[in-house]
Amino acid sequence: MAVLPGTTIEISELKSGVSRQLFDGIFAAGGITLSQVSIMTGLEPHSIQNWVKRGFVSPPQKRQYSKEQFARIVTIHMLRDSLQIERVCSILSYINGTLNDEGDDLIRDSELYHRYVDMVASGGLSLSREAVNAAAREAAADYEEPTVGARDRLCKVLQMMAYAHYASLARRTAEDILAGLE
Repeated sequence: MAVLPGTTIEISELKSGVSRQLFDGIFAAGGITLSQVSIMTGLEPHSIQNWVKRGFVSPPQKRQYSKEQFARIVTIHMLRDSLQIERVCSILSYINGTLNDEGDDLIRDSELYHRYVDMVASGGLSLSREAVNAAAREAAADYEEPTVGARDRLCKVLQMMAYAHYASLARRTAEDILAGLE
């Protein structure tokens, strides 16, 4: 069993399109509640509410979190083990401007997350700079730029996400090994 990056959602296999399929099912009836977000991410509700209060995530509408808000929460959660939350948010701001305003986004948060999951699922992603750059370019290949230079920004963000996510996975693995020594 695998786990969808940044979530507690178990999947049979990490493959291209799996996050899109899951998100479509989760959000088929509309938004989800704070408790559902908490269960699917493993985050405490007060952490999520704090991120909303600090402007990292836009406020829920009628106590319901949208697909875009959920994707933002998952992305922040996935990267914050290796980067300070302010750094994660600066990465997201690089591609999407003001974090609590979806109107200035170059790419929807869910689309960014899906492209990242597809990039990781493509397999063979080594940590060499060339391989990560190539995988990011492939993940962004069919992205339609709303402004000149947006594809380059997307590639850079995908690269940063890969390194930060893999750093957090390596850290957790090291901690597991260390726990086995005690």
